[in-house]
Amino acid sequence: MSQSAATPAPYAADTPAAAAFRRTISNPVKLRLFMLRSLPMAYLAGLRLREITPGRATVTVPFKYLTKNPFRSIYFACLSMAAEMASGVLSMMNTQGGRVSMLVVGLEAEFTKKAVGLISFTSEDGGRIAQAIAESRATGEGRTVVCTSTGLDEAGDTVAIFRITWSYRAKQ
Repeated sequence: MSQSAATPAPYAADTPAAAAFRRTISNPVKLRLFMLRSLPMAYLAGLRLREITPGRATVTVPFKYLTKNPFRSIYFACLSMAAEMASGVLSMMNTQGGRVSMLVVGLEAEFTKKAVGLISFTSEDGGRIAQAIAESRATGEGRTVVCTSTGLDEAGDTVAIFRITWSYRAKQ
């Protein structure tokens, strides 16, 4: 993981392009159209973006027929989708206004409780993502960030923790 000890760069999300992205992605109709076109499995699973700020994003996944497993809980792949999307929308927001490739290069998960009901995954890594992308734009070199998405059930209990390694490289 590449990060400097210097003061983090201002959130790229403070740019007009990132603010416009947040407004667009926060619109439920526009989000569903985006998912239908670009993330059809997320659309079918019923993923929803509940919050997006410069520093954090929350995505929910419901327990329903299309997301269940034979053990009467949410299938781990559906949990993975929601966890990845929480850090993914922060990544997309921070790449606005310039060409930056982003790719998941690693995934680690811990499951601590049976996932039933509505599960909310939150990633609070917007600042670290913005800093890595700013460094990649400044140096032309790739940067990686390990983002943590924590899944909570409706009672507030942790059901899963995902650590997703993202790679960012600014295109010259």
